[in-house]
Amino acid sequence: MARSWSWRNALKLVLDLLVLSGAYGLACVFRYEDTVSPAVLNGLRRSLVYVILLQYLWLAAWQVPRVSWRYFGLLDVKRTFWALLLANGMAACSLWNINLLTKLFPGGHFYGVPRGVILIDLVLALGGVIGLRVVLRMLLEGSHRQKYRTRASAQVPTVLIGAGSVGAEVVKEIAHHPELGMAVVGFLDDDPNKTGRLIQGIRVLGQVTRAAEVAERFRVRQALITIGKPSGEQVRRILDICKEANIAAKIIPALCYILDGKVNLSAVREVGIEDLLTRDPVTLDRPAIIQYTGSRTMLVTGAGGSIGAELCRTICRFGGTRLVLVEQAENNLFHVHRELTRKYPAVTVVPCIADICDLSRMQFILVAYRPDVLFHAAAHKHVPMMECNVGEAVKNNIFGTRTLGDLADRHGVSEFVMISTDKAVNPTSVMGVSKRIAEIYLQALSQRSRTRFVTVRFGNVLGSAGSVIPIFQEQIRQGGPLTITHPDMCRYFMTIPEACELVLQAATMGRGGEIFILDMGQPVKILDLARDLIRLSGLSPEDIEIRYTGLRPGEKLFEELALDEEVVEKTKHAKIFIGKLPHVDRDSITRHLEELQNLVDAVDAETILHKLQCIVPEYRTPRILPAQPTPVLKPDFAQALESWRQGAKQPGRDSSGEGERPPFSDPAAA
Repeated sequence: MARSWSWRNALKLVLDLLVLSGAYGLACVFRYEDTVSPAVLNGLRRSLVYVILLQYLWLAAWQVPRVSWRYFGLLDVKRTFWALLLANGMAACSLWNINLLTKLFPGGHFYGVPRGVILIDLVLALGGVIGLRVVLRMLLEGSHRQKYRTRASAQVPTVLIGAGSVGAEVVKEIAHHPELGMAVVGFLDDDPNKTGRLIQGIRVLGQVTRAAEVAERFRVRQALITIGKPSGEQVRRILDICKEANIAAKIIPALCYILDGKVNLSAVREVGIEDLLTRDPVTLDRPAIIQYTGSRTMLVTGAGGSIGAELCRTICRFGGTRLVLVEQAENNLFHVHRELTRKYPAVTVVPCIADICDLSRMQFILVAYRPDVLFHAAAHKHVPMMECNVGEAVKNNIFGTRTLGDLADRHGVSEFVMISTDKAVNPTSVMGVSKRIAEIYLQALSQRSRTRFVTVRFGNVLGSAGSVIPIFQEQIRQGGPLTITHPDMCRYFMTIPEACELVLQAATMGRGGEIFILDMGQPVKILDLARDLIRLSGLSPEDIEIRYTGLRPGEKLFEELALDEEVVEKTKHAKIFIGKLPHVDRDSITRHLEELQNLVDAVDAETILHKLQCIVPEYRTPRILPAQPTPVLKPDFAQALESWRQGAKQPGRDSSGEGERPPFSDPAAA
């Protein structure tokens, strides 16, 4: 490998020197033709090596010789131009100065090179160096295509939907990689002004609505969505058009292009539900996160769960060096530990099987590994399941959090970050009220602790274990029906990677006692989500029965992200807010939890529910209190939410003037 590389470099050097020498020689011929004197010819010979050496050094300084000939492009042409312009300018100035100095000495004389030779040489050298690379690139691409020409019959006729910068990059990548087996027949774009234009030699055939006609004419079998940041409505419309045209639709995730401006065709995948619920890409303060995670020991509870595992991946991706995984389920722990050690060999990953309610075990882990930051993602989260197991929800979600918080305070953990849920807001479920009490306890604990306790609250994440999307997908595979509790049920959704990145971003901003609220975007109707999943399976919504089962115990039609009494303030990050509550009485919550602990294993569930309602007065459940009327999401809800995000003043402003309550804190008031 090293030997072949050295020969390749030597060949590039020889060819470049030959081109530069030939350009300089031709420049002299064009300038003097047959009238050059022996003295001038001697001066030209003397300057030849100097000019060529100067040109090559400037080309090397601009890294032109290092560019692969196969990928020589417009940016490299610009670099070549500036390198040779500077080299020839320096040569002209220096040779003129040498000539001037030699004339100052008696008998000394140096026949300088006329400016015309330097100017002509610049034009010829540019043409030679750039032309050499263009020709070699054409030859290399031709041989590369010839290698796969025998497989032409296996290439899939493909149309690109979106004739923009991403589409242009995709065409180049497909041309460079014929082994991918794709043959681009044209573009489709809804901008009528682009119809008929050529992009990278490929014609824009018309608008997306012509997909069926194009498919029949060119025997198109697949379409790639190459729109930079398509909206969910755009993707949904394209899917419907492609289904009618009997074309398989795939997409290139926008993030793959946004990160470095280049397209990686290995990222091409089937359209997923996250594309239909598309949100603006998250902008992160990456240097702050890298500084936060680097050279620190991180501990993650619930590391084998959907959010905990992704949080571990995100920490490793941002330069974490030491990571302690705490998980009760050994199989989940085994898989996430194996994945992390394989993908991130530079990170020290320690797996610990433990129950967060086990005081002695958790104390041993904190003493042994001394984490700087503790991310608490372990929780019982399934709403109907917790309604049937009230005591276990209280033990794990409340007392497990209390155990970890007390230990973190006692052993000097710098920061404690708890993952909470929108179900903690005006809770109607055991799971929700247990997470709300955990929030209250950590806020109280932060008042007298050197540990910074912060909470990050968000809604549902796409694809987590046991969530609605995997359930729907399984029901579709079985042929239906899809079961939905209510046709008007809405939920906030976010992808797991996005949520975990924002959790890390919020952690860098924590000072202690805050409840960070993530902007979840617009709420999504579960009925629309079900129909989208049916479309993605290649069926029509009419092909699968949708059955309404009624609200289950603890469920709400609409989730909220902030309490009525919370004052929500903006932070420096557009998608992270702070919910501030009145002062929390630490002595009171401590006393309540001691009383609750005496009830957990000794009495019936209804008594425990009464105690939970005593701690969280806004908790409502038909098992102990009449259910409150379900708020109706009015049509102007989305508009009010968007206005609030843009900084408009809403009627729900707190009288103290300290902050502003978002419309989503009370849908009925929107």
